[in-house]
Amino acid sequence: MAILDEILEVKKEEVKKLRTEFSISRFKDSEFFEKDCFSFKDALSKDNAISIIAEIKKASPSKGIIKEDFNHLKIAEEYINTGADAISVLTDESFFRGHINFLKEIAQIKSIPLLRKDFIIDEYQVFEAKSNGADVILLIAEALSLQQIRELTHCAKEIGMEVLLEFHSEKELNKINPSANKIIGINNRDLKTFKVDIKTTEHLSDKIQGDFLLVSESGISTKEDIDYLKTTKTNAVLVGEHLMCSSSITDSLKQLKEWCSRED
Repeated sequence: MAILDEILEVKKEEVKKLRTEFSISRFKDSEFFEKDCFSFKDALSKDNAISIIAEIKKASPSKGIIKEDFNHLKIAEEYINTGADAISVLTDESFFRGHINFLKEIAQIKSIPLLRKDFIIDEYQVFEAKSNGADVILLIAEALSLQQIRELTHCAKEIGMEVLLEFHSEKELNKINPSANKIIGINNRDLKTFKVDIKTTEHLSDKIQGDFLLVSESGISTKEDIDYLKTTKTNAVLVGEHLMCSSSITDSLKQLKEWCSRED
């Protein structure tokens, strides 16, 4: 069984449990639910630089534990204070050692948009994201049907959140609704083989029609990577492991910001 299929089987069971433990009205009673979201789209719309979505990621199925001395709040504070444009928070427990409480606790101190990064397959997860302080959710095209993407996108927008719709293969691109999906992520990591090829960003983005903001995800760690992405349609990068593995997150993020600047 491919890792994505394995993850989705676990996620279905998690959703069943979520539906028994929570109601939509309970989500709506949370402190964050009625608050306006920070605009993810605005945060990524910069003319003078590629925007940075800095990720909080303790582990991954392919690498195991990435950061031993992991403190999600401390990392979030470093990201905010150093000038990240948005923060991606892994909330999957079983495969990435994340937790929904990471999102909730970071939301208490946020001053920039928070992306809930998980394998979202059900509207309950969308409501859960909003109730724990997310401003935007990730939808993975490979894991969802066209109808699911439409329904989950509509659900998110109805409660004031935005959607980052992610692709990693050309065969999924027909799932984009140009009028609804304005923020597109290209994952340079194949979710079945976990092989990374940064040129996936250029290859797939050239095949997408319409006006959209482009986020390049995975495998970004050098100035050469950023210089290459500047020649593509990329508006933002999502960077996790490079920052998590650094001896100084602050210094590495400052360096990344310098690389991402378009001002010579």
